[in-house]
Amino acid sequence: MAAAQTEVERAIVTVVKCFFDHACEEGKKETLSVGEFSKLVSTELPHLMKEVSIEEKMKELDINQDNELKFNEYWRLIGEMAKGVKKEVKAKKK
Repeated sequence: MAAAQTEVERAIVTVVKCFFDHACEEGKKETLSVGEFSKLVSTELPHLMKEVSIEEKMKELDINQDNELKFNEYWRLIGEMAKGVKKEVKAKKK
């Protein structure tokens, strides 16, 4: 029997799975369209991105300006969200 995944391992799997679950809804299976990104943000990140313009964030993340987010462009969003959470966690530790 394989060892159970750690909390961090499960978190990574969840982040990756979330991308591909939403990416497969329309168009290309390896990218998020504007609609898929909007749905992902509204269902998966409603608290972390409640004061963010989804359209502006999509433009900011879409490095090659093809109106789609590849995984590496999505990963930038996850990094930004993690930095914000880090600040909150660090402030609570003081």
